[in-house]
Amino acid sequence: MTESLLHTPLYNLHISLGAKMVPFAGYAMPVQYPKGVMEEHKHTRQKAGLFDVSHMGQLRLKAKSGSVEAALSAFETLVPMDFCGLAENRQRYALLTNEQGGIRDDLMVARQKDDLFIVVNAACKEADATYIEKALIDECIIERQFDRALLALQGPKAVEVISQFFPEAASMRFMDCIMTRYEGQDITLSRSGYTGEDGYEIGLPAEIAESFAKALLSHPDVEPIGLGARDSLRLEAGLCLYGNDIDSTTTPIEASLIWAIQKARRPGGARENGYPGAEIISKQIQNGTKRVRVGLQPEGRAPVRAGVELFADETAQEKIGIVTSGGFGPTFGGPVAMGYVQAPLSEVNTQLFASLRGKIVPVTVHVLPFIPAGFKR
Repeated sequence: MTESLLHTPLYNLHISLGAKMVPFAGYAMPVQYPKGVMEEHKHTRQKAGLFDVSHMGQLRLKAKSGSVEAALSAFETLVPMDFCGLAENRQRYALLTNEQGGIRDDLMVARQKDDLFIVVNAACKEADATYIEKALIDECIIERQFDRALLALQGPKAVEVISQFFPEAASMRFMDCIMTRYEGQDITLSRSGYTGEDGYEIGLPAEIAESFAKALLSHPDVEPIGLGARDSLRLEAGLCLYGNDIDSTTTPIEASLIWAIQKARRPGGARENGYPGAEIISKQIQNGTKRVRVGLQPEGRAPVRAGVELFADETAQEKIGIVTSGGFGPTFGGPVAMGYVQAPLSEVNTQLFASLRGKIVPVTVHVLPFIPAGFKR
């Protein structure tokens, strides 16, 4: 790795734990620890895995008027989501869209007492902050909190572990997001994550991140987990990876993310349109799209990875789509993938074919997620 890579506040801890470090979004990040990706994946599904996601960007958006309602209303001009109707201490998945209806980034946004707490992808964080800042310059102030750490504790044992530090965590619902305190410092605590499991994300000052991570790891049910298992976990959960499954050329409807657009922002809703790309996205909601993201189950044991072309039949003459994410699903027990296919071929159980290193492999359209979600509803 080059010396120019950035380090998260947990870099030294990763090294001390024997992590294999790789470049990711400009940071040196752990891809796996000595137990390996397969065991890390299974441990997270069975107990609790600790992830360092400090490379992601944390932002605060506040209205110049001081009114959180004004901040919510302003933010709605950038996304097709209902934020004016979001209750305090609740969080929502959101999509920044462009004028073509494409996805600039996907993010998590929480309404708090005085402002909005926003978590954005690492590779997009500077661009997102600048874009939001310029777009809402007359109404809002954005605070970059890129120096803060962000940890994720995921798995069925996460609630038992985190409640030893924050007793209020046990009563939180999925997508609750609160402010609390630890060692005299402000902490952001949300019941969410990106593995398909119950779990929490903890935003905290960099100076206490390592000691807090060590305290979590001292619990017998907690193991450190790297990027490798994080990817297989989110893939089994059917969750998109920005840059692979969604980007500025894919719309929310093509990406099968219509569930993220609440009724109030859809055609005929109380606050329909009024965001970049609204005309295109509204038409797609009403009329459908030519392509759509689906789950794919390859036949056999060989993973079918991103970039592999999909065909209508085994002659491989008619290209009908492409794989955007793929790998082995340890819990599913076989290879899993996601990709875009022509809409008429998107029905579950449709038989398609992938061209894998010159060999034609049957793949079947599979319902997403590949395994049931473990979220605390």
